[in-house]
Amino acid sequence: MKAIIETGGKQYTVTEGAEIFVEKLEGAEKDKVTFDKVLMLDGKVGTPYVSGAKVTGEIVKQGKQKKIVVFKYRQKNNFHKTQGHRQPYTKVKITSIK
Repeated sequence: MKAIIETGGKQYTVTEGAEIFVEKLEGAEKDKVTFDKVLMLDGKVGTPYVSGAKVTGEIVKQGKQKKIVVFKYRQKNNFHKTQGHRQPYTKVKITSIK
């Protein structure tokens, strides 16, 4: 079974057993997570969501991505600014699609 879910303002195509990286979710490792916002389930498209469809998963890992460097520069103003950022994420293993 395939499904398209929405979480964290983004859409993900998932299948059973797949591991996906999503925006940070509350919870610890091995906690259960339920996604109710299912946009499509095996070709059936919802308006906007498929009623009664749920995707469950298990949190595998909480972490941060690699650091990116944000460098701002304005010419002729002697302006330089360097900033770093690490986006938090949650790795989720999809256990079932109903």
